[in-house]
Amino acid sequence: QVQLVESGGGLVQAGGSLRLSCAASGRTFSGYAMGWFRQAPEKEREFVAAISWSGGSTYYADSVKGRFTISRDNAKNTVYLQMNSLKPEDTTVYYCAARYGTSWSVFNYEYDLWGQGTQVTVSS
Repeated sequence: QVQLVESGGGLVQAGGSLRLSCAASGRTFSGYAMGWFRQAPEKEREFVAAISWSGGSTYYADSVKGRFTISRDNAKNTVYLQMNSLKPEDTTVYYCAARYGTSWSVFNYEYDLWGQGTQVTVSS
């Protein structure tokens, strides 16, 4: 069983950058596609970005396209979300998720494993 632990969240001013990390432990996560989602209080979990098992395919929500970059290092069992040009509306809890198989998905219910989340706060 793979366990996911996010880190890298924090407080940043608008226009700043943060890099989130999601470390997988338990066994190799090279057989998993990975995704990042975010969820504000009383709102549904929202897709942010996803990456295929190999890293060769990525996909982004329109709201973050051009500002966020997802990547992975299978040797380190870690997936990253580089967030640039942050906006106050990016403030929320970010979750990484693992989906067994090679292909990513934008649907949160298609992911098998979730991390505990990391808070990102962007001040104006």
